[in-house]
Amino acid sequence: MLDAEVGNSTHTEEFGQAYPGRFFQSYIAEQQMVATAVGMAVRGYRPYATTFAAFLTRAHDFIRMAAVSHVAMALCGTHCGVEIGQDGPSQMGLEDLAMMRSVHGSTVLYPSDATSTAALTMAMADLDGVSYLRTTRGAYPVLYPPGEQFPIAGSKTLRSSERDQVTLLGAGVTVHECLKAADALASQGITARVIDLYSVKPLDAETLLRAARETGAFVVAEDHHPEGGLGEGVQSVLAAVGSNPTVAHLAVRNLPGSGTPDELLAAAGIGADSITRAAAGLVIAQGRGL
Repeated sequence: MLDAEVGNSTHTEEFGQAYPGRFFQSYIAEQQMVATAVGMAVRGYRPYATTFAAFLTRAHDFIRMAAVSHVAMALCGTHCGVEIGQDGPSQMGLEDLAMMRSVHGSTVLYPSDATSTAALTMAMADLDGVSYLRTTRGAYPVLYPPGEQFPIAGSKTLRSSERDQVTLLGAGVTVHECLKAADALASQGITARVIDLYSVKPLDAETLLRAARETGAFVVAEDHHPEGGLGEGVQSVLAAVGSNPTVAHLAVRNLPGSGTPDELLAAAGIGADSITRAAAGLVIAQGRGL
C-alpha cells in the first residue's frame, strides 16, 4: 500500500498500522508514488496506490507509461465529484474517469456501497494492467449483502419490472440518487428500472442493450464532467451496435462551489430531483404510459 500523505482521509493509515512493513509513505509526491508502485510491480509485488482522485491527475504520464510497460497495479482515487461538499472544487475529482478510461487496457470500477467496495478492492488483485477504483467520500446505505459477487464487466439491476418505462443509470453516489428518483417517479405513476454500473470500463453491454430494448429511454447520472465519463461510455456501447434509446445525460457542467453534498448534487443537476424531472420528461415525450 502506497499513500501520498492523505492516509487520515483515505483510511490507508489503518492499513499502515496493521501492516507497517507493507505500507509506504510517498508524501505529497503523487508522481513518485505511482513510479514507486510501478517499480514494485516490476519486482513481482501487487501495489495499491491511493490518493484523492483530483490529485492522481498529476501522475497521468506515469500511469500512461505503466500501461505501455504492461505493468499490473491498482490505483484508488477517493473524494471524487461534487459529493465531497465543503472541500470545494480544488479537491473534487471530476476528470478522473476520463483520464483512467483512456489508459490502454485499463479497468475502471466505481462502487456504490461498502460491500461492493470491499469486493472490487479484492478483485483488483487479480486483474492485468492498470486498474482504478473510484470511491465516494460519504457514508451511504449498504445495498448488497455480504458475499455478493461483482464480476468485472458486470452491473447490478436494483429495480426492475416488465412495465419499466425508463432506465436510470448511475455509479457510486448517483446510484443512491437514482433509487430516490425511482421512488419519486413511482408516486407519479412512472415505473423506472435502476441499474448500478459499478464496472465503468468494461461496461455491461448485454444489460444496457436489454434495458434499451425494453424501456427505450435512459437517464445517465454521473458525478463527473460530461466529457469522457459514464455517459459517454454508455453511449459508445449503444452506438457500436446501432441501439438508439433516447438518452438524457446528467453530469457536472458548471463550476461547483462549496456546500453540503446534497446542495452541490442539486446545484450540479445530478441529484434525485433532477433525475426525476429528466426521466418524467422522457416518458412524457415518448408517450410511454402517460
